[in-house]
This record gives sequence, structure tokens and C-alpha cells, in this order.
Amino acid sequence: VDFDLVKNIFLKNKIEICFHLAAQAIVKNAFDSPRETLLTNIVGTINALEAARCSTHLKSFVVASTTHVYGDNKELPYLESFYPRPTRPYETSKICADILAQTYFHTYNLPVAIARFTNAYGPGDFNFSRVVPKAMLSVIKKRNPEITGGTAVRDYLYVKDAVSAYLLLAENLDKEKIKGEIFNFGSGERVSAIGMTKKIIEVSGDKKLNVIVHSSRPGSNEINKQYVSIGKAKKVLGWSPQYSIKDGLRETYKWYRKNI
Repeated sequence: VDFDLVKNIFLKNKIEICFHLAAQAIVKNAFDSPRETLLTNIVGTINALEAARCSTHLKSFVVASTTHVYGDNKELPYLESFYPRPTRPYETSKICADILAQTYFHTYNLPVAIARFTNAYGPGDFNFSRVVPKAMLSVIKKRNPEITGGTAVRDYLYVKDAVSAYLLLAENLDKEKIKGEIFNFGSGERVSAIGMTKKIIEVSGDKKLNVIVHSSRPGSNEINKQYVSIGKAKKVLGWSPQYSIKDGLRETYKWYRKNI
């Protein structure tokens, strides 16, 4: 984690807008290597924020967060005002990054906003441990997609809707009602991983395929329900998702068919 390198990038290139997406984002890797994940995600965020503070050109700093920071909160849907309840290394590292970003806003008036996304999916994702890429690969290869557990309910956000949210935040960070604020972003649709996999089969048009469901591993502590309210993003930003899950999966399937 090289602060001088990050600082020089900001200063030499006169960076005006920063989308801070850099992180160790694989939950399993975070579980296996907590120290590396915490250092990368926390110190990496400090370096980016401090480099931005040293710049005289910065206009917008958008932090990529996650709705996982709400943890196992029984009150649904999650609101931005909820107290975070992270229990695992990944989401703990991300809430620390959020708090750091808000500190730089309140202390140094850095133009920061925090975007908390639900499970994002779409073209270009080659992490085949994730639900959507894994199922896409199986379906394209004419194999029954397999899933472990899969009953937990989530919200999935198409990547183009995520991009529109990032851009909208960056373009409006001169407004006081957006600076230093947290915004949830999701599709507003709730579906289990099994349901998501069935939708992928449906989009493929292959009626011979079926989802094979395996029992959850002993000791699995997967949160049963996890989804957010996007009311604040709609009201304050005028943002709303343009893609239904089926529309997003349709575009995603076409991309995987072409590129695998």
C-alpha cells in the first residue's frame, strides 16, 4: 500500500473526480486472510482520502461501499440511518472505510459521498464463485447449475444501474444535501440465489436444465434476508433502476455467450 504513489497520481494528473472502488472484495478471501483484507481496504482508503485532501483540484470523491455493512439486521428493508452491524472481516473493513470517508468530509470538507450497493452483477465478471457468473457458465455449457443452500433472499443490481448511480453522485457533489451522505442502491426486487439461477435458465431458453440444490455446509452463518430501501436515492438524487432483474440477466447472458 503505497501512499506516495497514490498521492503523486492525484497531484500529477490533477484528479477532479475519484471513484474509490479499490478493495479486496471477495468475502471468502477476507475470511481466510483477514489481516490482508483489513490492511488493504482500510489503509488503502486512508491513502486515497489523504491524497485527495492534498489535491487542490478534487471536486468529487465517491466511495464504493456495500449493504453488507448492515449485517444481520432483522428490521427490513435496510435504511441508511441504521446502525451498522458487521460481523465478518470484509464488511468490517468496508464500514471502517465509510467512517473514514465521513471523517474526511466533516473534518476537511472533502466532497465525499458513499454508495452502498446490493449484490452487483453483469457483463465482465469472471469471478465464477459468484452466483450469476457461476450459473451463466454452467448454462452456456449445457450443464445443470449447482448451488449450495441458496434460499437466502437478496437484492441484485445490474452493473449499468450501478454505474448510473456512481455518475449521478459524482455530478452532484457540489450540493450540500449530498456531501458526506450515504445512499443505498438496489433493484428493488428481492430474490433468492435459487430463484436467480432459475431466472438465468429461463433467460437461456434451455428448458432441459434444472437447478441442483445442495444442503448448506454445517456452521454456515449466511444471513437469511438482506435487502435495502432505495427511497433516499429516489427522493434526493432522482435515481431509480432502469433494469429489471430479467432485463439485466438477458443482457448479461448475451455477453457471456459471446465471450466464453
